[in-house]
Amino acid sequence: MTRRSMFGLGAAAAAALLVPGCSRGRSDEPAPAGPATLATGNKGGVYDVFGSGLARLVSEVTGMEMRTESSGGSVDNLQKVAGMKVDMGFTTSDTALNAYEGTGLFSSGGLKFSALARTYDNYVHVVVPTASNAVHLKDLSGLTVNVGPMNSGTKVVADLILDTAKLRKVKTTNLSLEEAVKSLKEKADRMGKGPGIDALIWSGGLPTGPIALLQKSVGFRLVDIGVVAEEISLKRFGGYIVSSIPPSVYGLASSVPTLAVPNYLIARPNLSDSWAWWTVNTMFRRQNDLMGAHPEAGSLDPRSAIATMPIPLHPAAERWYRANHI
Repeated sequence: MTRRSMFGLGAAAAAALLVPGCSRGRSDEPAPAGPATLATGNKGGVYDVFGSGLARLVSEVTGMEMRTESSGGSVDNLQKVAGMKVDMGFTTSDTALNAYEGTGLFSSGGLKFSALARTYDNYVHVVVPTASNAVHLKDLSGLTVNVGPMNSGTKVVADLILDTAKLRKVKTTNLSLEEAVKSLKEKADRMGKGPGIDALIWSGGLPTGPIALLQKSVGFRLVDIGVVAEEISLKRFGGYIVSSIPPSVYGLASSVPTLAVPNYLIARPNLSDSWAWWTVNTMFRRQNDLMGAHPEAGSLDPRSAIATMPIPLHPAAERWYRANHI
């Protein structure tokens, strides 16, 4: 039985009750008793921008501070959340599934955490300077490619893409997003000579600010990874979706086939009901305001937010969805 069938009335009732930007919500729900910390991601990335906007709104609504903490990304966030070092964090669905089931990078043992919501989807960007000769994924052979920080969801999916494409002769680096963009630009400015990276792989929402800024300097193209994306989505469970990045997002000539990965907002074991309830409530009832922080907030939909199985919803989050007939 799906969560949606369990929870009842569905889309029509949800639409009637969940008006983005409306007021604080139920006044009888207890406010949090103390501050909380939300782990976001690479500085300048969508996790960071989206999370900062969410934390500001939740702090405003509850009167209790939600602090943000930048991080290496999904793997880092999962370890911090499960280790009770932070209260909440963002992660990609594929990395969360590995952590929950104790597979992949987490083969030494599964982690304990719950989900508050599925939020928006990440899109894999394979970025090369406009002047690069790399047109297809195979053209990255022999080049230096940044695959994201060691504890990031970007590295998980980047490694999977390179392995699926059987690209063995790629030198990889593990720079942060801002460092990778800087390195790519500096090498492009030198016409591809000297140290630096030739391409970067990034998994993030649309648009990702530091990448968008490249279009105003050296310019960039996105490599079509559609064939590999289809192979991964067919063979590897974990929420992978074949999608494309529209040309309007980065001022490209045409849409670029790629791989999309859903994101989850997760919670530490024993996160208080009040923090879980108010975070979910604010995310949906202040959706218009959250879109002011980043347009990916427009992708939030309470009907798809419950789609985190097999990772269980936090009991207070589940109660919120039930109360709003999702």
